[in-house]
Amino acid sequence: MSRSAIFMLFMVGLMAPAGSAPLEQLKITGFVSAADWEAYRTRFIDDSGRVIDNANGNISHSEGQGYGLLLAFAASDRLTFEKIWTFTYTEFLIRDDGLAVWKWDPSATPHVTDRNNATDGDILIAYALAKAGVGWQDQRYTQAAQKLAKAIGKAAIVKNSGFPFLLPGVKGFTQTDRPDGPVVNLSYWIFEAFPVLATLAPEYDWSAVWREGIVLLQQATASRTHLPADWMSIRNRTQPRTAEGFDPEFGYNSLRIPLYLLRAGMADMEWLKTLKQRWITDQEGVAVVNVVTGEIRERLTDQGYMALPAALACALDGTKVPESLKVFEPQFYYPASLYLLSLSLIGEKYPQCL
Repeated sequence: MSRSAIFMLFMVGLMAPAGSAPLEQLKITGFVSAADWEAYRTRFIDDSGRVIDNANGNISHSEGQGYGLLLAFAASDRLTFEKIWTFTYTEFLIRDDGLAVWKWDPSATPHVTDRNNATDGDILIAYALAKAGVGWQDQRYTQAAQKLAKAIGKAAIVKNSGFPFLLPGVKGFTQTDRPDGPVVNLSYWIFEAFPVLATLAPEYDWSAVWREGIVLLQQATASRTHLPADWMSIRNRTQPRTAEGFDPEFGYNSLRIPLYLLRAGMADMEWLKTLKQRWITDQEGVAVVNVVTGEIRERLTDQGYMALPAALACALDGTKVPESLKVFEPQFYYPASLYLLSLSLIGEKYPQCL
């Protein structure tokens, strides 16, 4: 897919009929069944609205609160959505700049152990609030989404060689923060959310951020392994490389990039075909790969990780979802979240695969 075609696809997503309010054109995407949601909710969300990462010391983080909000809306569970939002608002949205802190630890005092933000968490929260504001006709959610979108635009969109990109966090990733800065994480580009953010905070150039994400992904996947590292230095914008101090791996972060592309309707990107061939021929689990040497460090076999290649094969070839993925058996928060995001995508856009 050419860059011009990709840009036109994005601009179509931003356009609304003349005379109508842009957010009224927000498509309510995804569906999570009552049974699947109940299995997720009872395992990972406590009664206060805290989304629990049970594979990471039972901490909570802004990404998890965002996924929880998005999935609660997709499951039409307004009560749980309100609980998650209340906890997020009171415990996470405590920074002076309007962004969320990223880490909340139940075993620590105070519970917030890192006040830096995580931009993907901020985007997920704003996106879910915007969807709920439209779907449930509640201006509280819409206004909160707009406030957060404006904060993201102001603090997290910066320029490198004249091109805007997303900082993973306000502190620690810029050119002045580290010798190989700026550093980015391409899995923080949640492409389906950008048209919505553009309606909430139109004073920021979200389309340019969107395009830069695609350009950086194309450059990062031009390597021998055709895989982007989770953390990349873009100090030399035309030649991104693995960031210092991080494992040079296509790992737990980057493996969700194809899911985000598919959910944004970008199934015709050439890289997805390359990745599909890798995932289809490797039946032993989604591999964590050293992007420099090609060495496989780990194979991820949880049902949630296996839903990623299933969604990709479905979107590209119409391949049926394996029987082993049709009954949700959640064990850990992160792969369970990826499972529901993948299966809701398939159910909405590719029901023939089920």
